[in-house]
Amino acid sequence: MKNTLFILITALIVLSCQTRNSAVTSKRDYSFITDSLHIDKQLEKYKLPGFSLVVFENYKIVYSNQTGVKSTNSKEKLDVNTAFSTASITKPITALLCHILDEKGLINLDEPIDKYLKRWHLPKSKFTENNSPTWRQFFNHTSGTNQGGFSDYYEGDVIPTIKQSLLGQIPRYDKEIEFLFTPGTSFEYSGGGYVIVQMALEDTLNKSIAELAQEHLFGPLGLTNTTMIQPNEKGFPVDVASVHDKDGKVIKTGLPITPQIGASGVWSTPTDLAKLSIEIQNALRNKNNKVISYNIAQKVTGVTALKDAVGGWGYGWQKSVAYNNYDWFMCNGSNTGVGGSILATMEDGNGFVMLANGEKPNRIPVINDACIKLLTVMNWNKKIANENIQEIPLSLKKQLIGTYNDFLYGQGAETKIVEKNNRLYVESQFLGFFKGKNENELQYLKDGTFKIVDYPNGLKFDISNEKVNSVVLTRGSMKTEVQITKK
Repeated sequence: MKNTLFILITALIVLSCQTRNSAVTSKRDYSFITDSLHIDKQLEKYKLPGFSLVVFENYKIVYSNQTGVKSTNSKEKLDVNTAFSTASITKPITALLCHILDEKGLINLDEPIDKYLKRWHLPKSKFTENNSPTWRQFFNHTSGTNQGGFSDYYEGDVIPTIKQSLLGQIPRYDKEIEFLFTPGTSFEYSGGGYVIVQMALEDTLNKSIAELAQEHLFGPLGLTNTTMIQPNEKGFPVDVASVHDKDGKVIKTGLPITPQIGASGVWSTPTDLAKLSIEIQNALRNKNNKVISYNIAQKVTGVTALKDAVGGWGYGWQKSVAYNNYDWFMCNGSNTGVGGSILATMEDGNGFVMLANGEKPNRIPVINDACIKLLTVMNWNKKIANENIQEIPLSLKKQLIGTYNDFLYGQGAETKIVEKNNRLYVESQFLGFFKGKNENELQYLKDGTFKIVDYPNGLKFDISNEKVNSVVLTRGSMKTEVQITKK
């Protein structure tokens, strides 16, 4: 299993595949999606075994398309009920489950997580002597723990316990999980942090995380094709997609076993993940929500980490984009031979989920192309009030133009400010990743701050001696200063 951030910073077998697609009954004809995406041709071009997509609009699933096969060994076609390993899409689901348990009074997310642990305890650290991390700090990756991602296991392998995982007695790690900074002061993507959450849940409630998820979330929401049960356990579903390598060959048994379930152990379908997303969207407007409360929806999708946090992070959900004037909650999952994405708007009930059972070179181009086209053809454009945009003074323009370090997302890539047709545009690898447009206008507001089209954070540049020194990124009441280096 790979760190999901890889998919965020990467720009992004030959089969006779047949497409099964169905537009869910609606007043609008959604066949234009099929005509726009050409998924079957994309699969053939990139040798991707299978791809499953669901689109939702106005709080309803309106389009479903399954293309390709579950396994190149069997050539059995994907169907709407075929579940995929969802990798790190698991993380916001685990965070959501914990918030539901907190609301029911079974745990307290504002307490230090260590008091809930029995099989193992947090290692002693100078960073936690006076600041023991709470549950919530593990959800938004501000706890300070390391261990980004984990290796896969298959039938016949020795499967480690989660205690062994935390002790570093597994491939990729040779020492116990540790703290890198004082909890709450920075951001470090940590799959290991979610393993700690899993252990705390199981130690406290004396049930597996799979049982808890089924009882409190999957069952009540009617997610019949979603589970945290693993391929080596009783009750694992039969209708599943195998993982494949870059040559389109099934990897070992095709069914990866994930002991670190809280971090990346969910198996699901785009339909079920769309239902989950719509439930959150309904909860955000406090209408038609059945399981997730308005309070919980606000908490899990709100931005709670901004410093070094790839543009913004909530409790499990990434909050890094503002495509077409919407605030989006999103998550990407990337395991060996499988991966996908959820993108959903905070308002109006729009979005899509896609999962694919191939390696990065095979699936990422297909996922990227589908994201770009969907964001275009669905025409989800939110009207916003006049933001008092004004002309950028010529002297200020000249000072801003240049090539800088990545001050927007902190991922090491270059960020450029360029002039075109008397306007300034920002070129950023990440901004162009899903939208397919690596130029976003930099707009100057009358209060002296800036905004970038499709970027969610406000900006206030510190300029002195005709030099840009830093920028303060703001999101609601949160702010963080980023030093700027001109190249």
